Amino acid sequence: MSQIQRFMAAFEGSDVAYGQTQIGNTRRNGKTEAKSYVVREPWDESKVQEHLTGRIGVGMVPINTQNKCKFGVIDIDTYPIDHKALCQRLKQYGVPMVVCRSKSGGAHLYLFLKGWMDAATLREYLSEIAAAMGHAQCEIFPKQDKILVERGDVGNFINLPYFDADNTTRYAFDSEGNDLELDAFLDFVEATRVTHSDLEALDFGSEREDLKDGTPCLELIAHRQIQEGERNEVMFHAAWQLKNQYPETWTSELEEFNQRYCVRPLGATEIVAIQNQHKKKDYGPSCKKEPMKSYCNVQECKHRKHGIQTSDVLPKLGGLTILLSEPRLYFLDVDGKRLELSVEQLQVPLQFQRQCMEQLNFMPPIPKASDWQTLINGMLCEATMVNVPEELTTTGQFRELVEDYCSSRIRAITPEEMELGKPYTEDGQTFFKMQGLEEYCKRYGFTKFNRTQMQERLKDMNNGEQCHRKFNYKNDQGEWKTLRVWWVPEIKNKESKLPVGTVGDSEYEPPF
Repeated sequence: MSQIQRFMAAFEGSDVAYGQTQIGNTRRNGKTEAKSYVVREPWDESKVQEHLTGRIGVGMVPINTQNKCKFGVIDIDTYPIDHKALCQRLKQYGVPMVVCRSKSGGAHLYLFLKGWMDAATLREYLSEIAAAMGHAQCEIFPKQDKILVERGDVGNFINLPYFDADNTTRYAFDSEGNDLELDAFLDFVEATRVTHSDLEALDFGSEREDLKDGTPCLELIAHRQIQEGERNEVMFHAAWQLKNQYPETWTSELEEFNQRYCVRPLGATEIVAIQNQHKKKDYGPSCKKEPMKSYCNVQECKHRKHGIQTSDVLPKLGGLTILLSEPRLYFLDVDGKRLELSVEQLQVPLQFQRQCMEQLNFMPPIPKASDWQTLINGMLCEATMVNVPEELTTTGQFRELVEDYCSSRIRAITPEEMELGKPYTEDGQTFFKMQGLEEYCKRYGFTKFNRTQMQERLKDMNNGEQCHRKFNYKNDQGEWKTLRVWWVPEIKNKESKLPVGTVGDSEYEPPF
């Protein structure tokens, strides 16, 4: 295979769309501004060529229309980040992933599969790996278990490495943290492909019988040993968990935990202080505090005997995709499940909750309006735009009606028939009264534009030029008459049929 074909094989995903990103300025936090949109067509070798030569950057949607994947990504937006340390940690855990530098200097951790895997299953493995690496809050691709193909959804794309390959800043690293040229990267991809069995064999500390029924974060932190600077927070969380697991002996369990899992155990005075606090009061878990937050695996935690079963925490939201129809449609990931929303349903928390109940069969808590506004504004800034055929826009629908009206069998033979609402064609232009066009649109249930809006769309059909004037003609009696008319260029080779039967709930009647 050629280099381009090998690249396409490495990132095989959606067969109906790919992504493009317009790069902007770099923010103060180090992240590069970007506007993302989806192109609704399969990618090909020419697109990859443009990417590798630095002309147009592309991205791939990992999930296909059968909701299966051949690669997945953990997207770590931490700046700055030590890529070599990430490589070493993956090697330590035996995780066969490829680390690539992202466009903003963060890290994309790629998992390449030998065959297709259900997106939901792959997401579970990636979530487990992300939590074990201490990056539980980062984004995961594919972002959803399933996409709503029948509703126009295509999923979210990840920007690919080796843009402008000869001078790229989006390069990969080998397992030792050394930079890789493109061909070496493609070789490394083939060498690190994994099967379902390989992923099933990964272990991040589940052999610890004393922790396996508790919160996953504590198990993961204990596995890599508790460091100085985090001991007090971890031990406070551990006291809560052990008190639930071992209500009679939790104090001694905490002392043993301290000795077994801390690099340098806390002193007896500090342990006693923590014990006394929990004796006096029933505290909750420290999920929102570090380092527990970075090692949190919510879905796994819910299934643990002594995990956290909470109903007052919002599900993980992300992957906002905007379908640029009119009106717009929004697709949002809710704990990996895809939710379709209107503008109002996205705007109003109560409406969002109702849609979760109707589409996903669960009822999330309702956040404060101000918190919801902040959350949605953040996602709108990062949203992926999906273009739609013009026919799915209000302007496109209007244009179609104008074309049908001007080319239909109701066309006027003489200018005076325009008084009856018919369009009249002369010298390459089709003229009509605005009232006639309005009546025609109403018969088809189109009432979205007022006269001013119609005029502006008619101007667009005339390349922005003025499109109305007085039209003078002689009637059958030889009298001069004047009409205010609008016009569009003559519509050729398009013959519309008059409606038969009913339109909507009312009987159709021609506007003349």
